[in-house]
Amino acid sequence: MDMKQIFTNAQVIAPGHDMAQPLNLAIDSGHITGIGSEAPSPDQKIIDCKGAILAPGIIDLAVFAIDKPAFHFGGITRAALMPDRSPVLDLPAMIKHNASEGKPDLWSHPLAAATKGLKGIELAEIGLMKEAGARAVATGRSWIADSGIMLKLLHYCRSLDMPVVVHSEDSGLTAGAVATSGETATRLGLSSAPASAEALSIARDIALVRESGAHVHFRQVTTTQGLSLIRSAKAEGLPVTCGITPAHLFLSEIAISDFRTFAKMSPPLRSEEDRQSCLEAIQDGTIDVISSGHDPRGPEGKRLPFAEADTGMAGAETLLALSLNLVRDGLLNMDRLFDLLSANPAKILGVNAGQIVKGREADLILVDAEKPWQIDARRMAASAGNTPFDKLPVQGRVIAIYKGGKAL
Repeated sequence: MDMKQIFTNAQVIAPGHDMAQPLNLAIDSGHITGIGSEAPSPDQKIIDCKGAILAPGIIDLAVFAIDKPAFHFGGITRAALMPDRSPVLDLPAMIKHNASEGKPDLWSHPLAAATKGLKGIELAEIGLMKEAGARAVATGRSWIADSGIMLKLLHYCRSLDMPVVVHSEDSGLTAGAVATSGETATRLGLSSAPASAEALSIARDIALVRESGAHVHFRQVTTTQGLSLIRSAKAEGLPVTCGITPAHLFLSEIAISDFRTFAKMSPPLRSEEDRQSCLEAIQDGTIDVISSGHDPRGPEGKRLPFAEADTGMAGAETLLALSLNLVRDGLLNMDRLFDLLSANPAKILGVNAGQIVKGREADLILVDAEKPWQIDARRMAASAGNTPFDKLPVQGRVIAIYKGGKAL
């Protein structure tokens, strides 16, 4: 690999730069060294972007599997891995092992399990896992019901300067539920839980943030009530952030009407009113992160009766294309989109990436935002094609991906 490179004739998504003005981007030893209109020097390898968008590589916050082919297709250069593994990521050795998965052309950032075995009873060895490379702590797919344990966790993580990624559903209400309470669940005869289960858990955790000062990232906030609580907490100046997936932005509970298990999520799909609130929260800045929730599940887990089927979707390949709809619909601009996909996840994890800024690692993607294609579950690069967006026409493809300046 040439040590010095320059990307020319690109629409660069970078703070303080107008992407309508083509710019050159200089790279040396895997890091960004300059952004501007300077002509290439003889010792630089020239990469002509031919007017394409040059954006920071996507940092997918909180995935459930490292799936390199799917991540490369979708322009993901780093992924924060949830601790819900077998075995659970609750020991330093597990953090070290999973941090090496995918390198050098994909960086995995395993999240430390908050409690031993993710059982919510006893704190895991978080300090040792931080020394092993964990950049954040996570409660996994479950909520820590014991408020005393949760407060102890937050105090400890505050002292370690580690954010806590939480799942937001009050398990006392959601136990055994597979859908959101409402007309659809009633008509299908599915066990359900009220959407307020999310708001109750968020309200409790915000109160504990106020007590501890710890940074909590609410992995998915999907209801009007939940988003209102996050909005108020931010206005109060509390250190909270929140995320969402494209599924909750573009689908409502109607998607499960034919017992479609590919639309079975955790948290479950919500009402149309809640979905519209999520779009408003994207527009007003309440939501900080859009992530894929990538959780590939094969036929043995999905082709079952709805109540018995696994939750989750294969989302890495469709994350960018679906998110670009937010730009086309005028809810945000391209700069803001990559704040949600790259810059904000990088800040939460504390990694030197996520923005095209001098000194940052050269994790980059070239994007043709208008290229049409069709999502096809049978042809996905992921280890399983469990997408609720099967056969949906979309626009926007990654045409090249660079990890530390190296083409993949």
